[in-house]
Amino acid sequence: MTDSRKAPDPEILLAWYDGHRRRLPWRAGPGERADPYRVWLSEVMLQQTTVATVGPYFESFLARWPSVGALAAADLDEVLHAWQGLGYYARARNLHRCAAYVAGELGGIFPDNEADLRQLPGIGAYTAAAVAAIAFGRRAVVVDGNVERVMARVFAVRQPLPGAKGRLYELADRLTPESRAGDYAQAVMDLGATVCTPRGPKCLLCPWKDDCAGHDEAEGLPRRAAKPERPTRRGVAFWITRPDGAVLLRRRPEKGLLGGMIEVPSTEWTEGTMPALAKARKESPLPAPNWRELPGAVTHTFTHFHLELRVVAGRVGRGAGPDALWRHPDEFGDQALPTVMKKVARHALKFGA
Repeated sequence: MTDSRKAPDPEILLAWYDGHRRRLPWRAGPGERADPYRVWLSEVMLQQTTVATVGPYFESFLARWPSVGALAAADLDEVLHAWQGLGYYARARNLHRCAAYVAGELGGIFPDNEADLRQLPGIGAYTAAAVAAIAFGRRAVVVDGNVERVMARVFAVRQPLPGAKGRLYELADRLTPESRAGDYAQAVMDLGATVCTPRGPKCLLCPWKDDCAGHDEAEGLPRRAAKPERPTRRGVAFWITRPDGAVLLRRRPEKGLLGGMIEVPSTEWTEGTMPALAKARKESPLPAPNWRELPGAVTHTFTHFHLELRVVAGRVGRGAGPDALWRHPDEFGDQALPTVMKKVARHALKFGA
């Protein structure tokens, strides 16, 4: 602590939570037993995504796949398609893999402790702690962005993120109680989401306001190190059509960015200048006469880089690439196309390709 204030009391926060808890579709009500499947599904969806965004997706997933066994039996393409709009598609692939493992190897029963949860496909430290605490009542230290912000403020931690993560975890560990660990984890997250917000924190409403060391500088905490500038990668996308109007698509490799998703074929995405068309054509999956470069470019921003794609259009004969994935644009809604590829399709159709 940086001043004479005592550490915040978890019991005060729990009392606040009992009267102010958010109603969320995956959250058990007072006195109800949490469903591990719902807790796990929601925690995977909530990574890098807001509660408001996740709500409709969660309800849709639960309606289609009400149990881990049902999700395990689903086709991966169906899961990827249902995931569109949540981003970070590796999460969807790992979700499906984990469901298959739990349903097949564990008889549909999730492990009830952090160590065993960590052994499941796609489950990291945060998700294992959240499921152990919320679904099974185990004492586990659950630290997401909301919790980091609350800890940084109540303990006045001025070291910037991400360097302060270890310290903030230690402080969260100090406050995590032995009993009602799941309620406590959700209480801190609710506090960060509704009161100790990134901007305009409602400090007068905070149950911990009397013991908050960072009260006078709350909006400036946590501090963050400057982010490096995102590089820009560039490439050429090939909009290849048949005489019947079908467009050539392909599946991306399972591993890596947008793994397992369906895409409009393109060159590699590399930093530097835009590839020359003559060179790019050598990477086309099918040769096409009379390539036509469409005006403008498609732009998209990923977590770690910006992307610029030029689109070139070409038409091939009726029998070209018979074993390839050909789909008419009105069928694209049934394909697991990531957002960037939907942009490519809109761009091509806009210019009559």
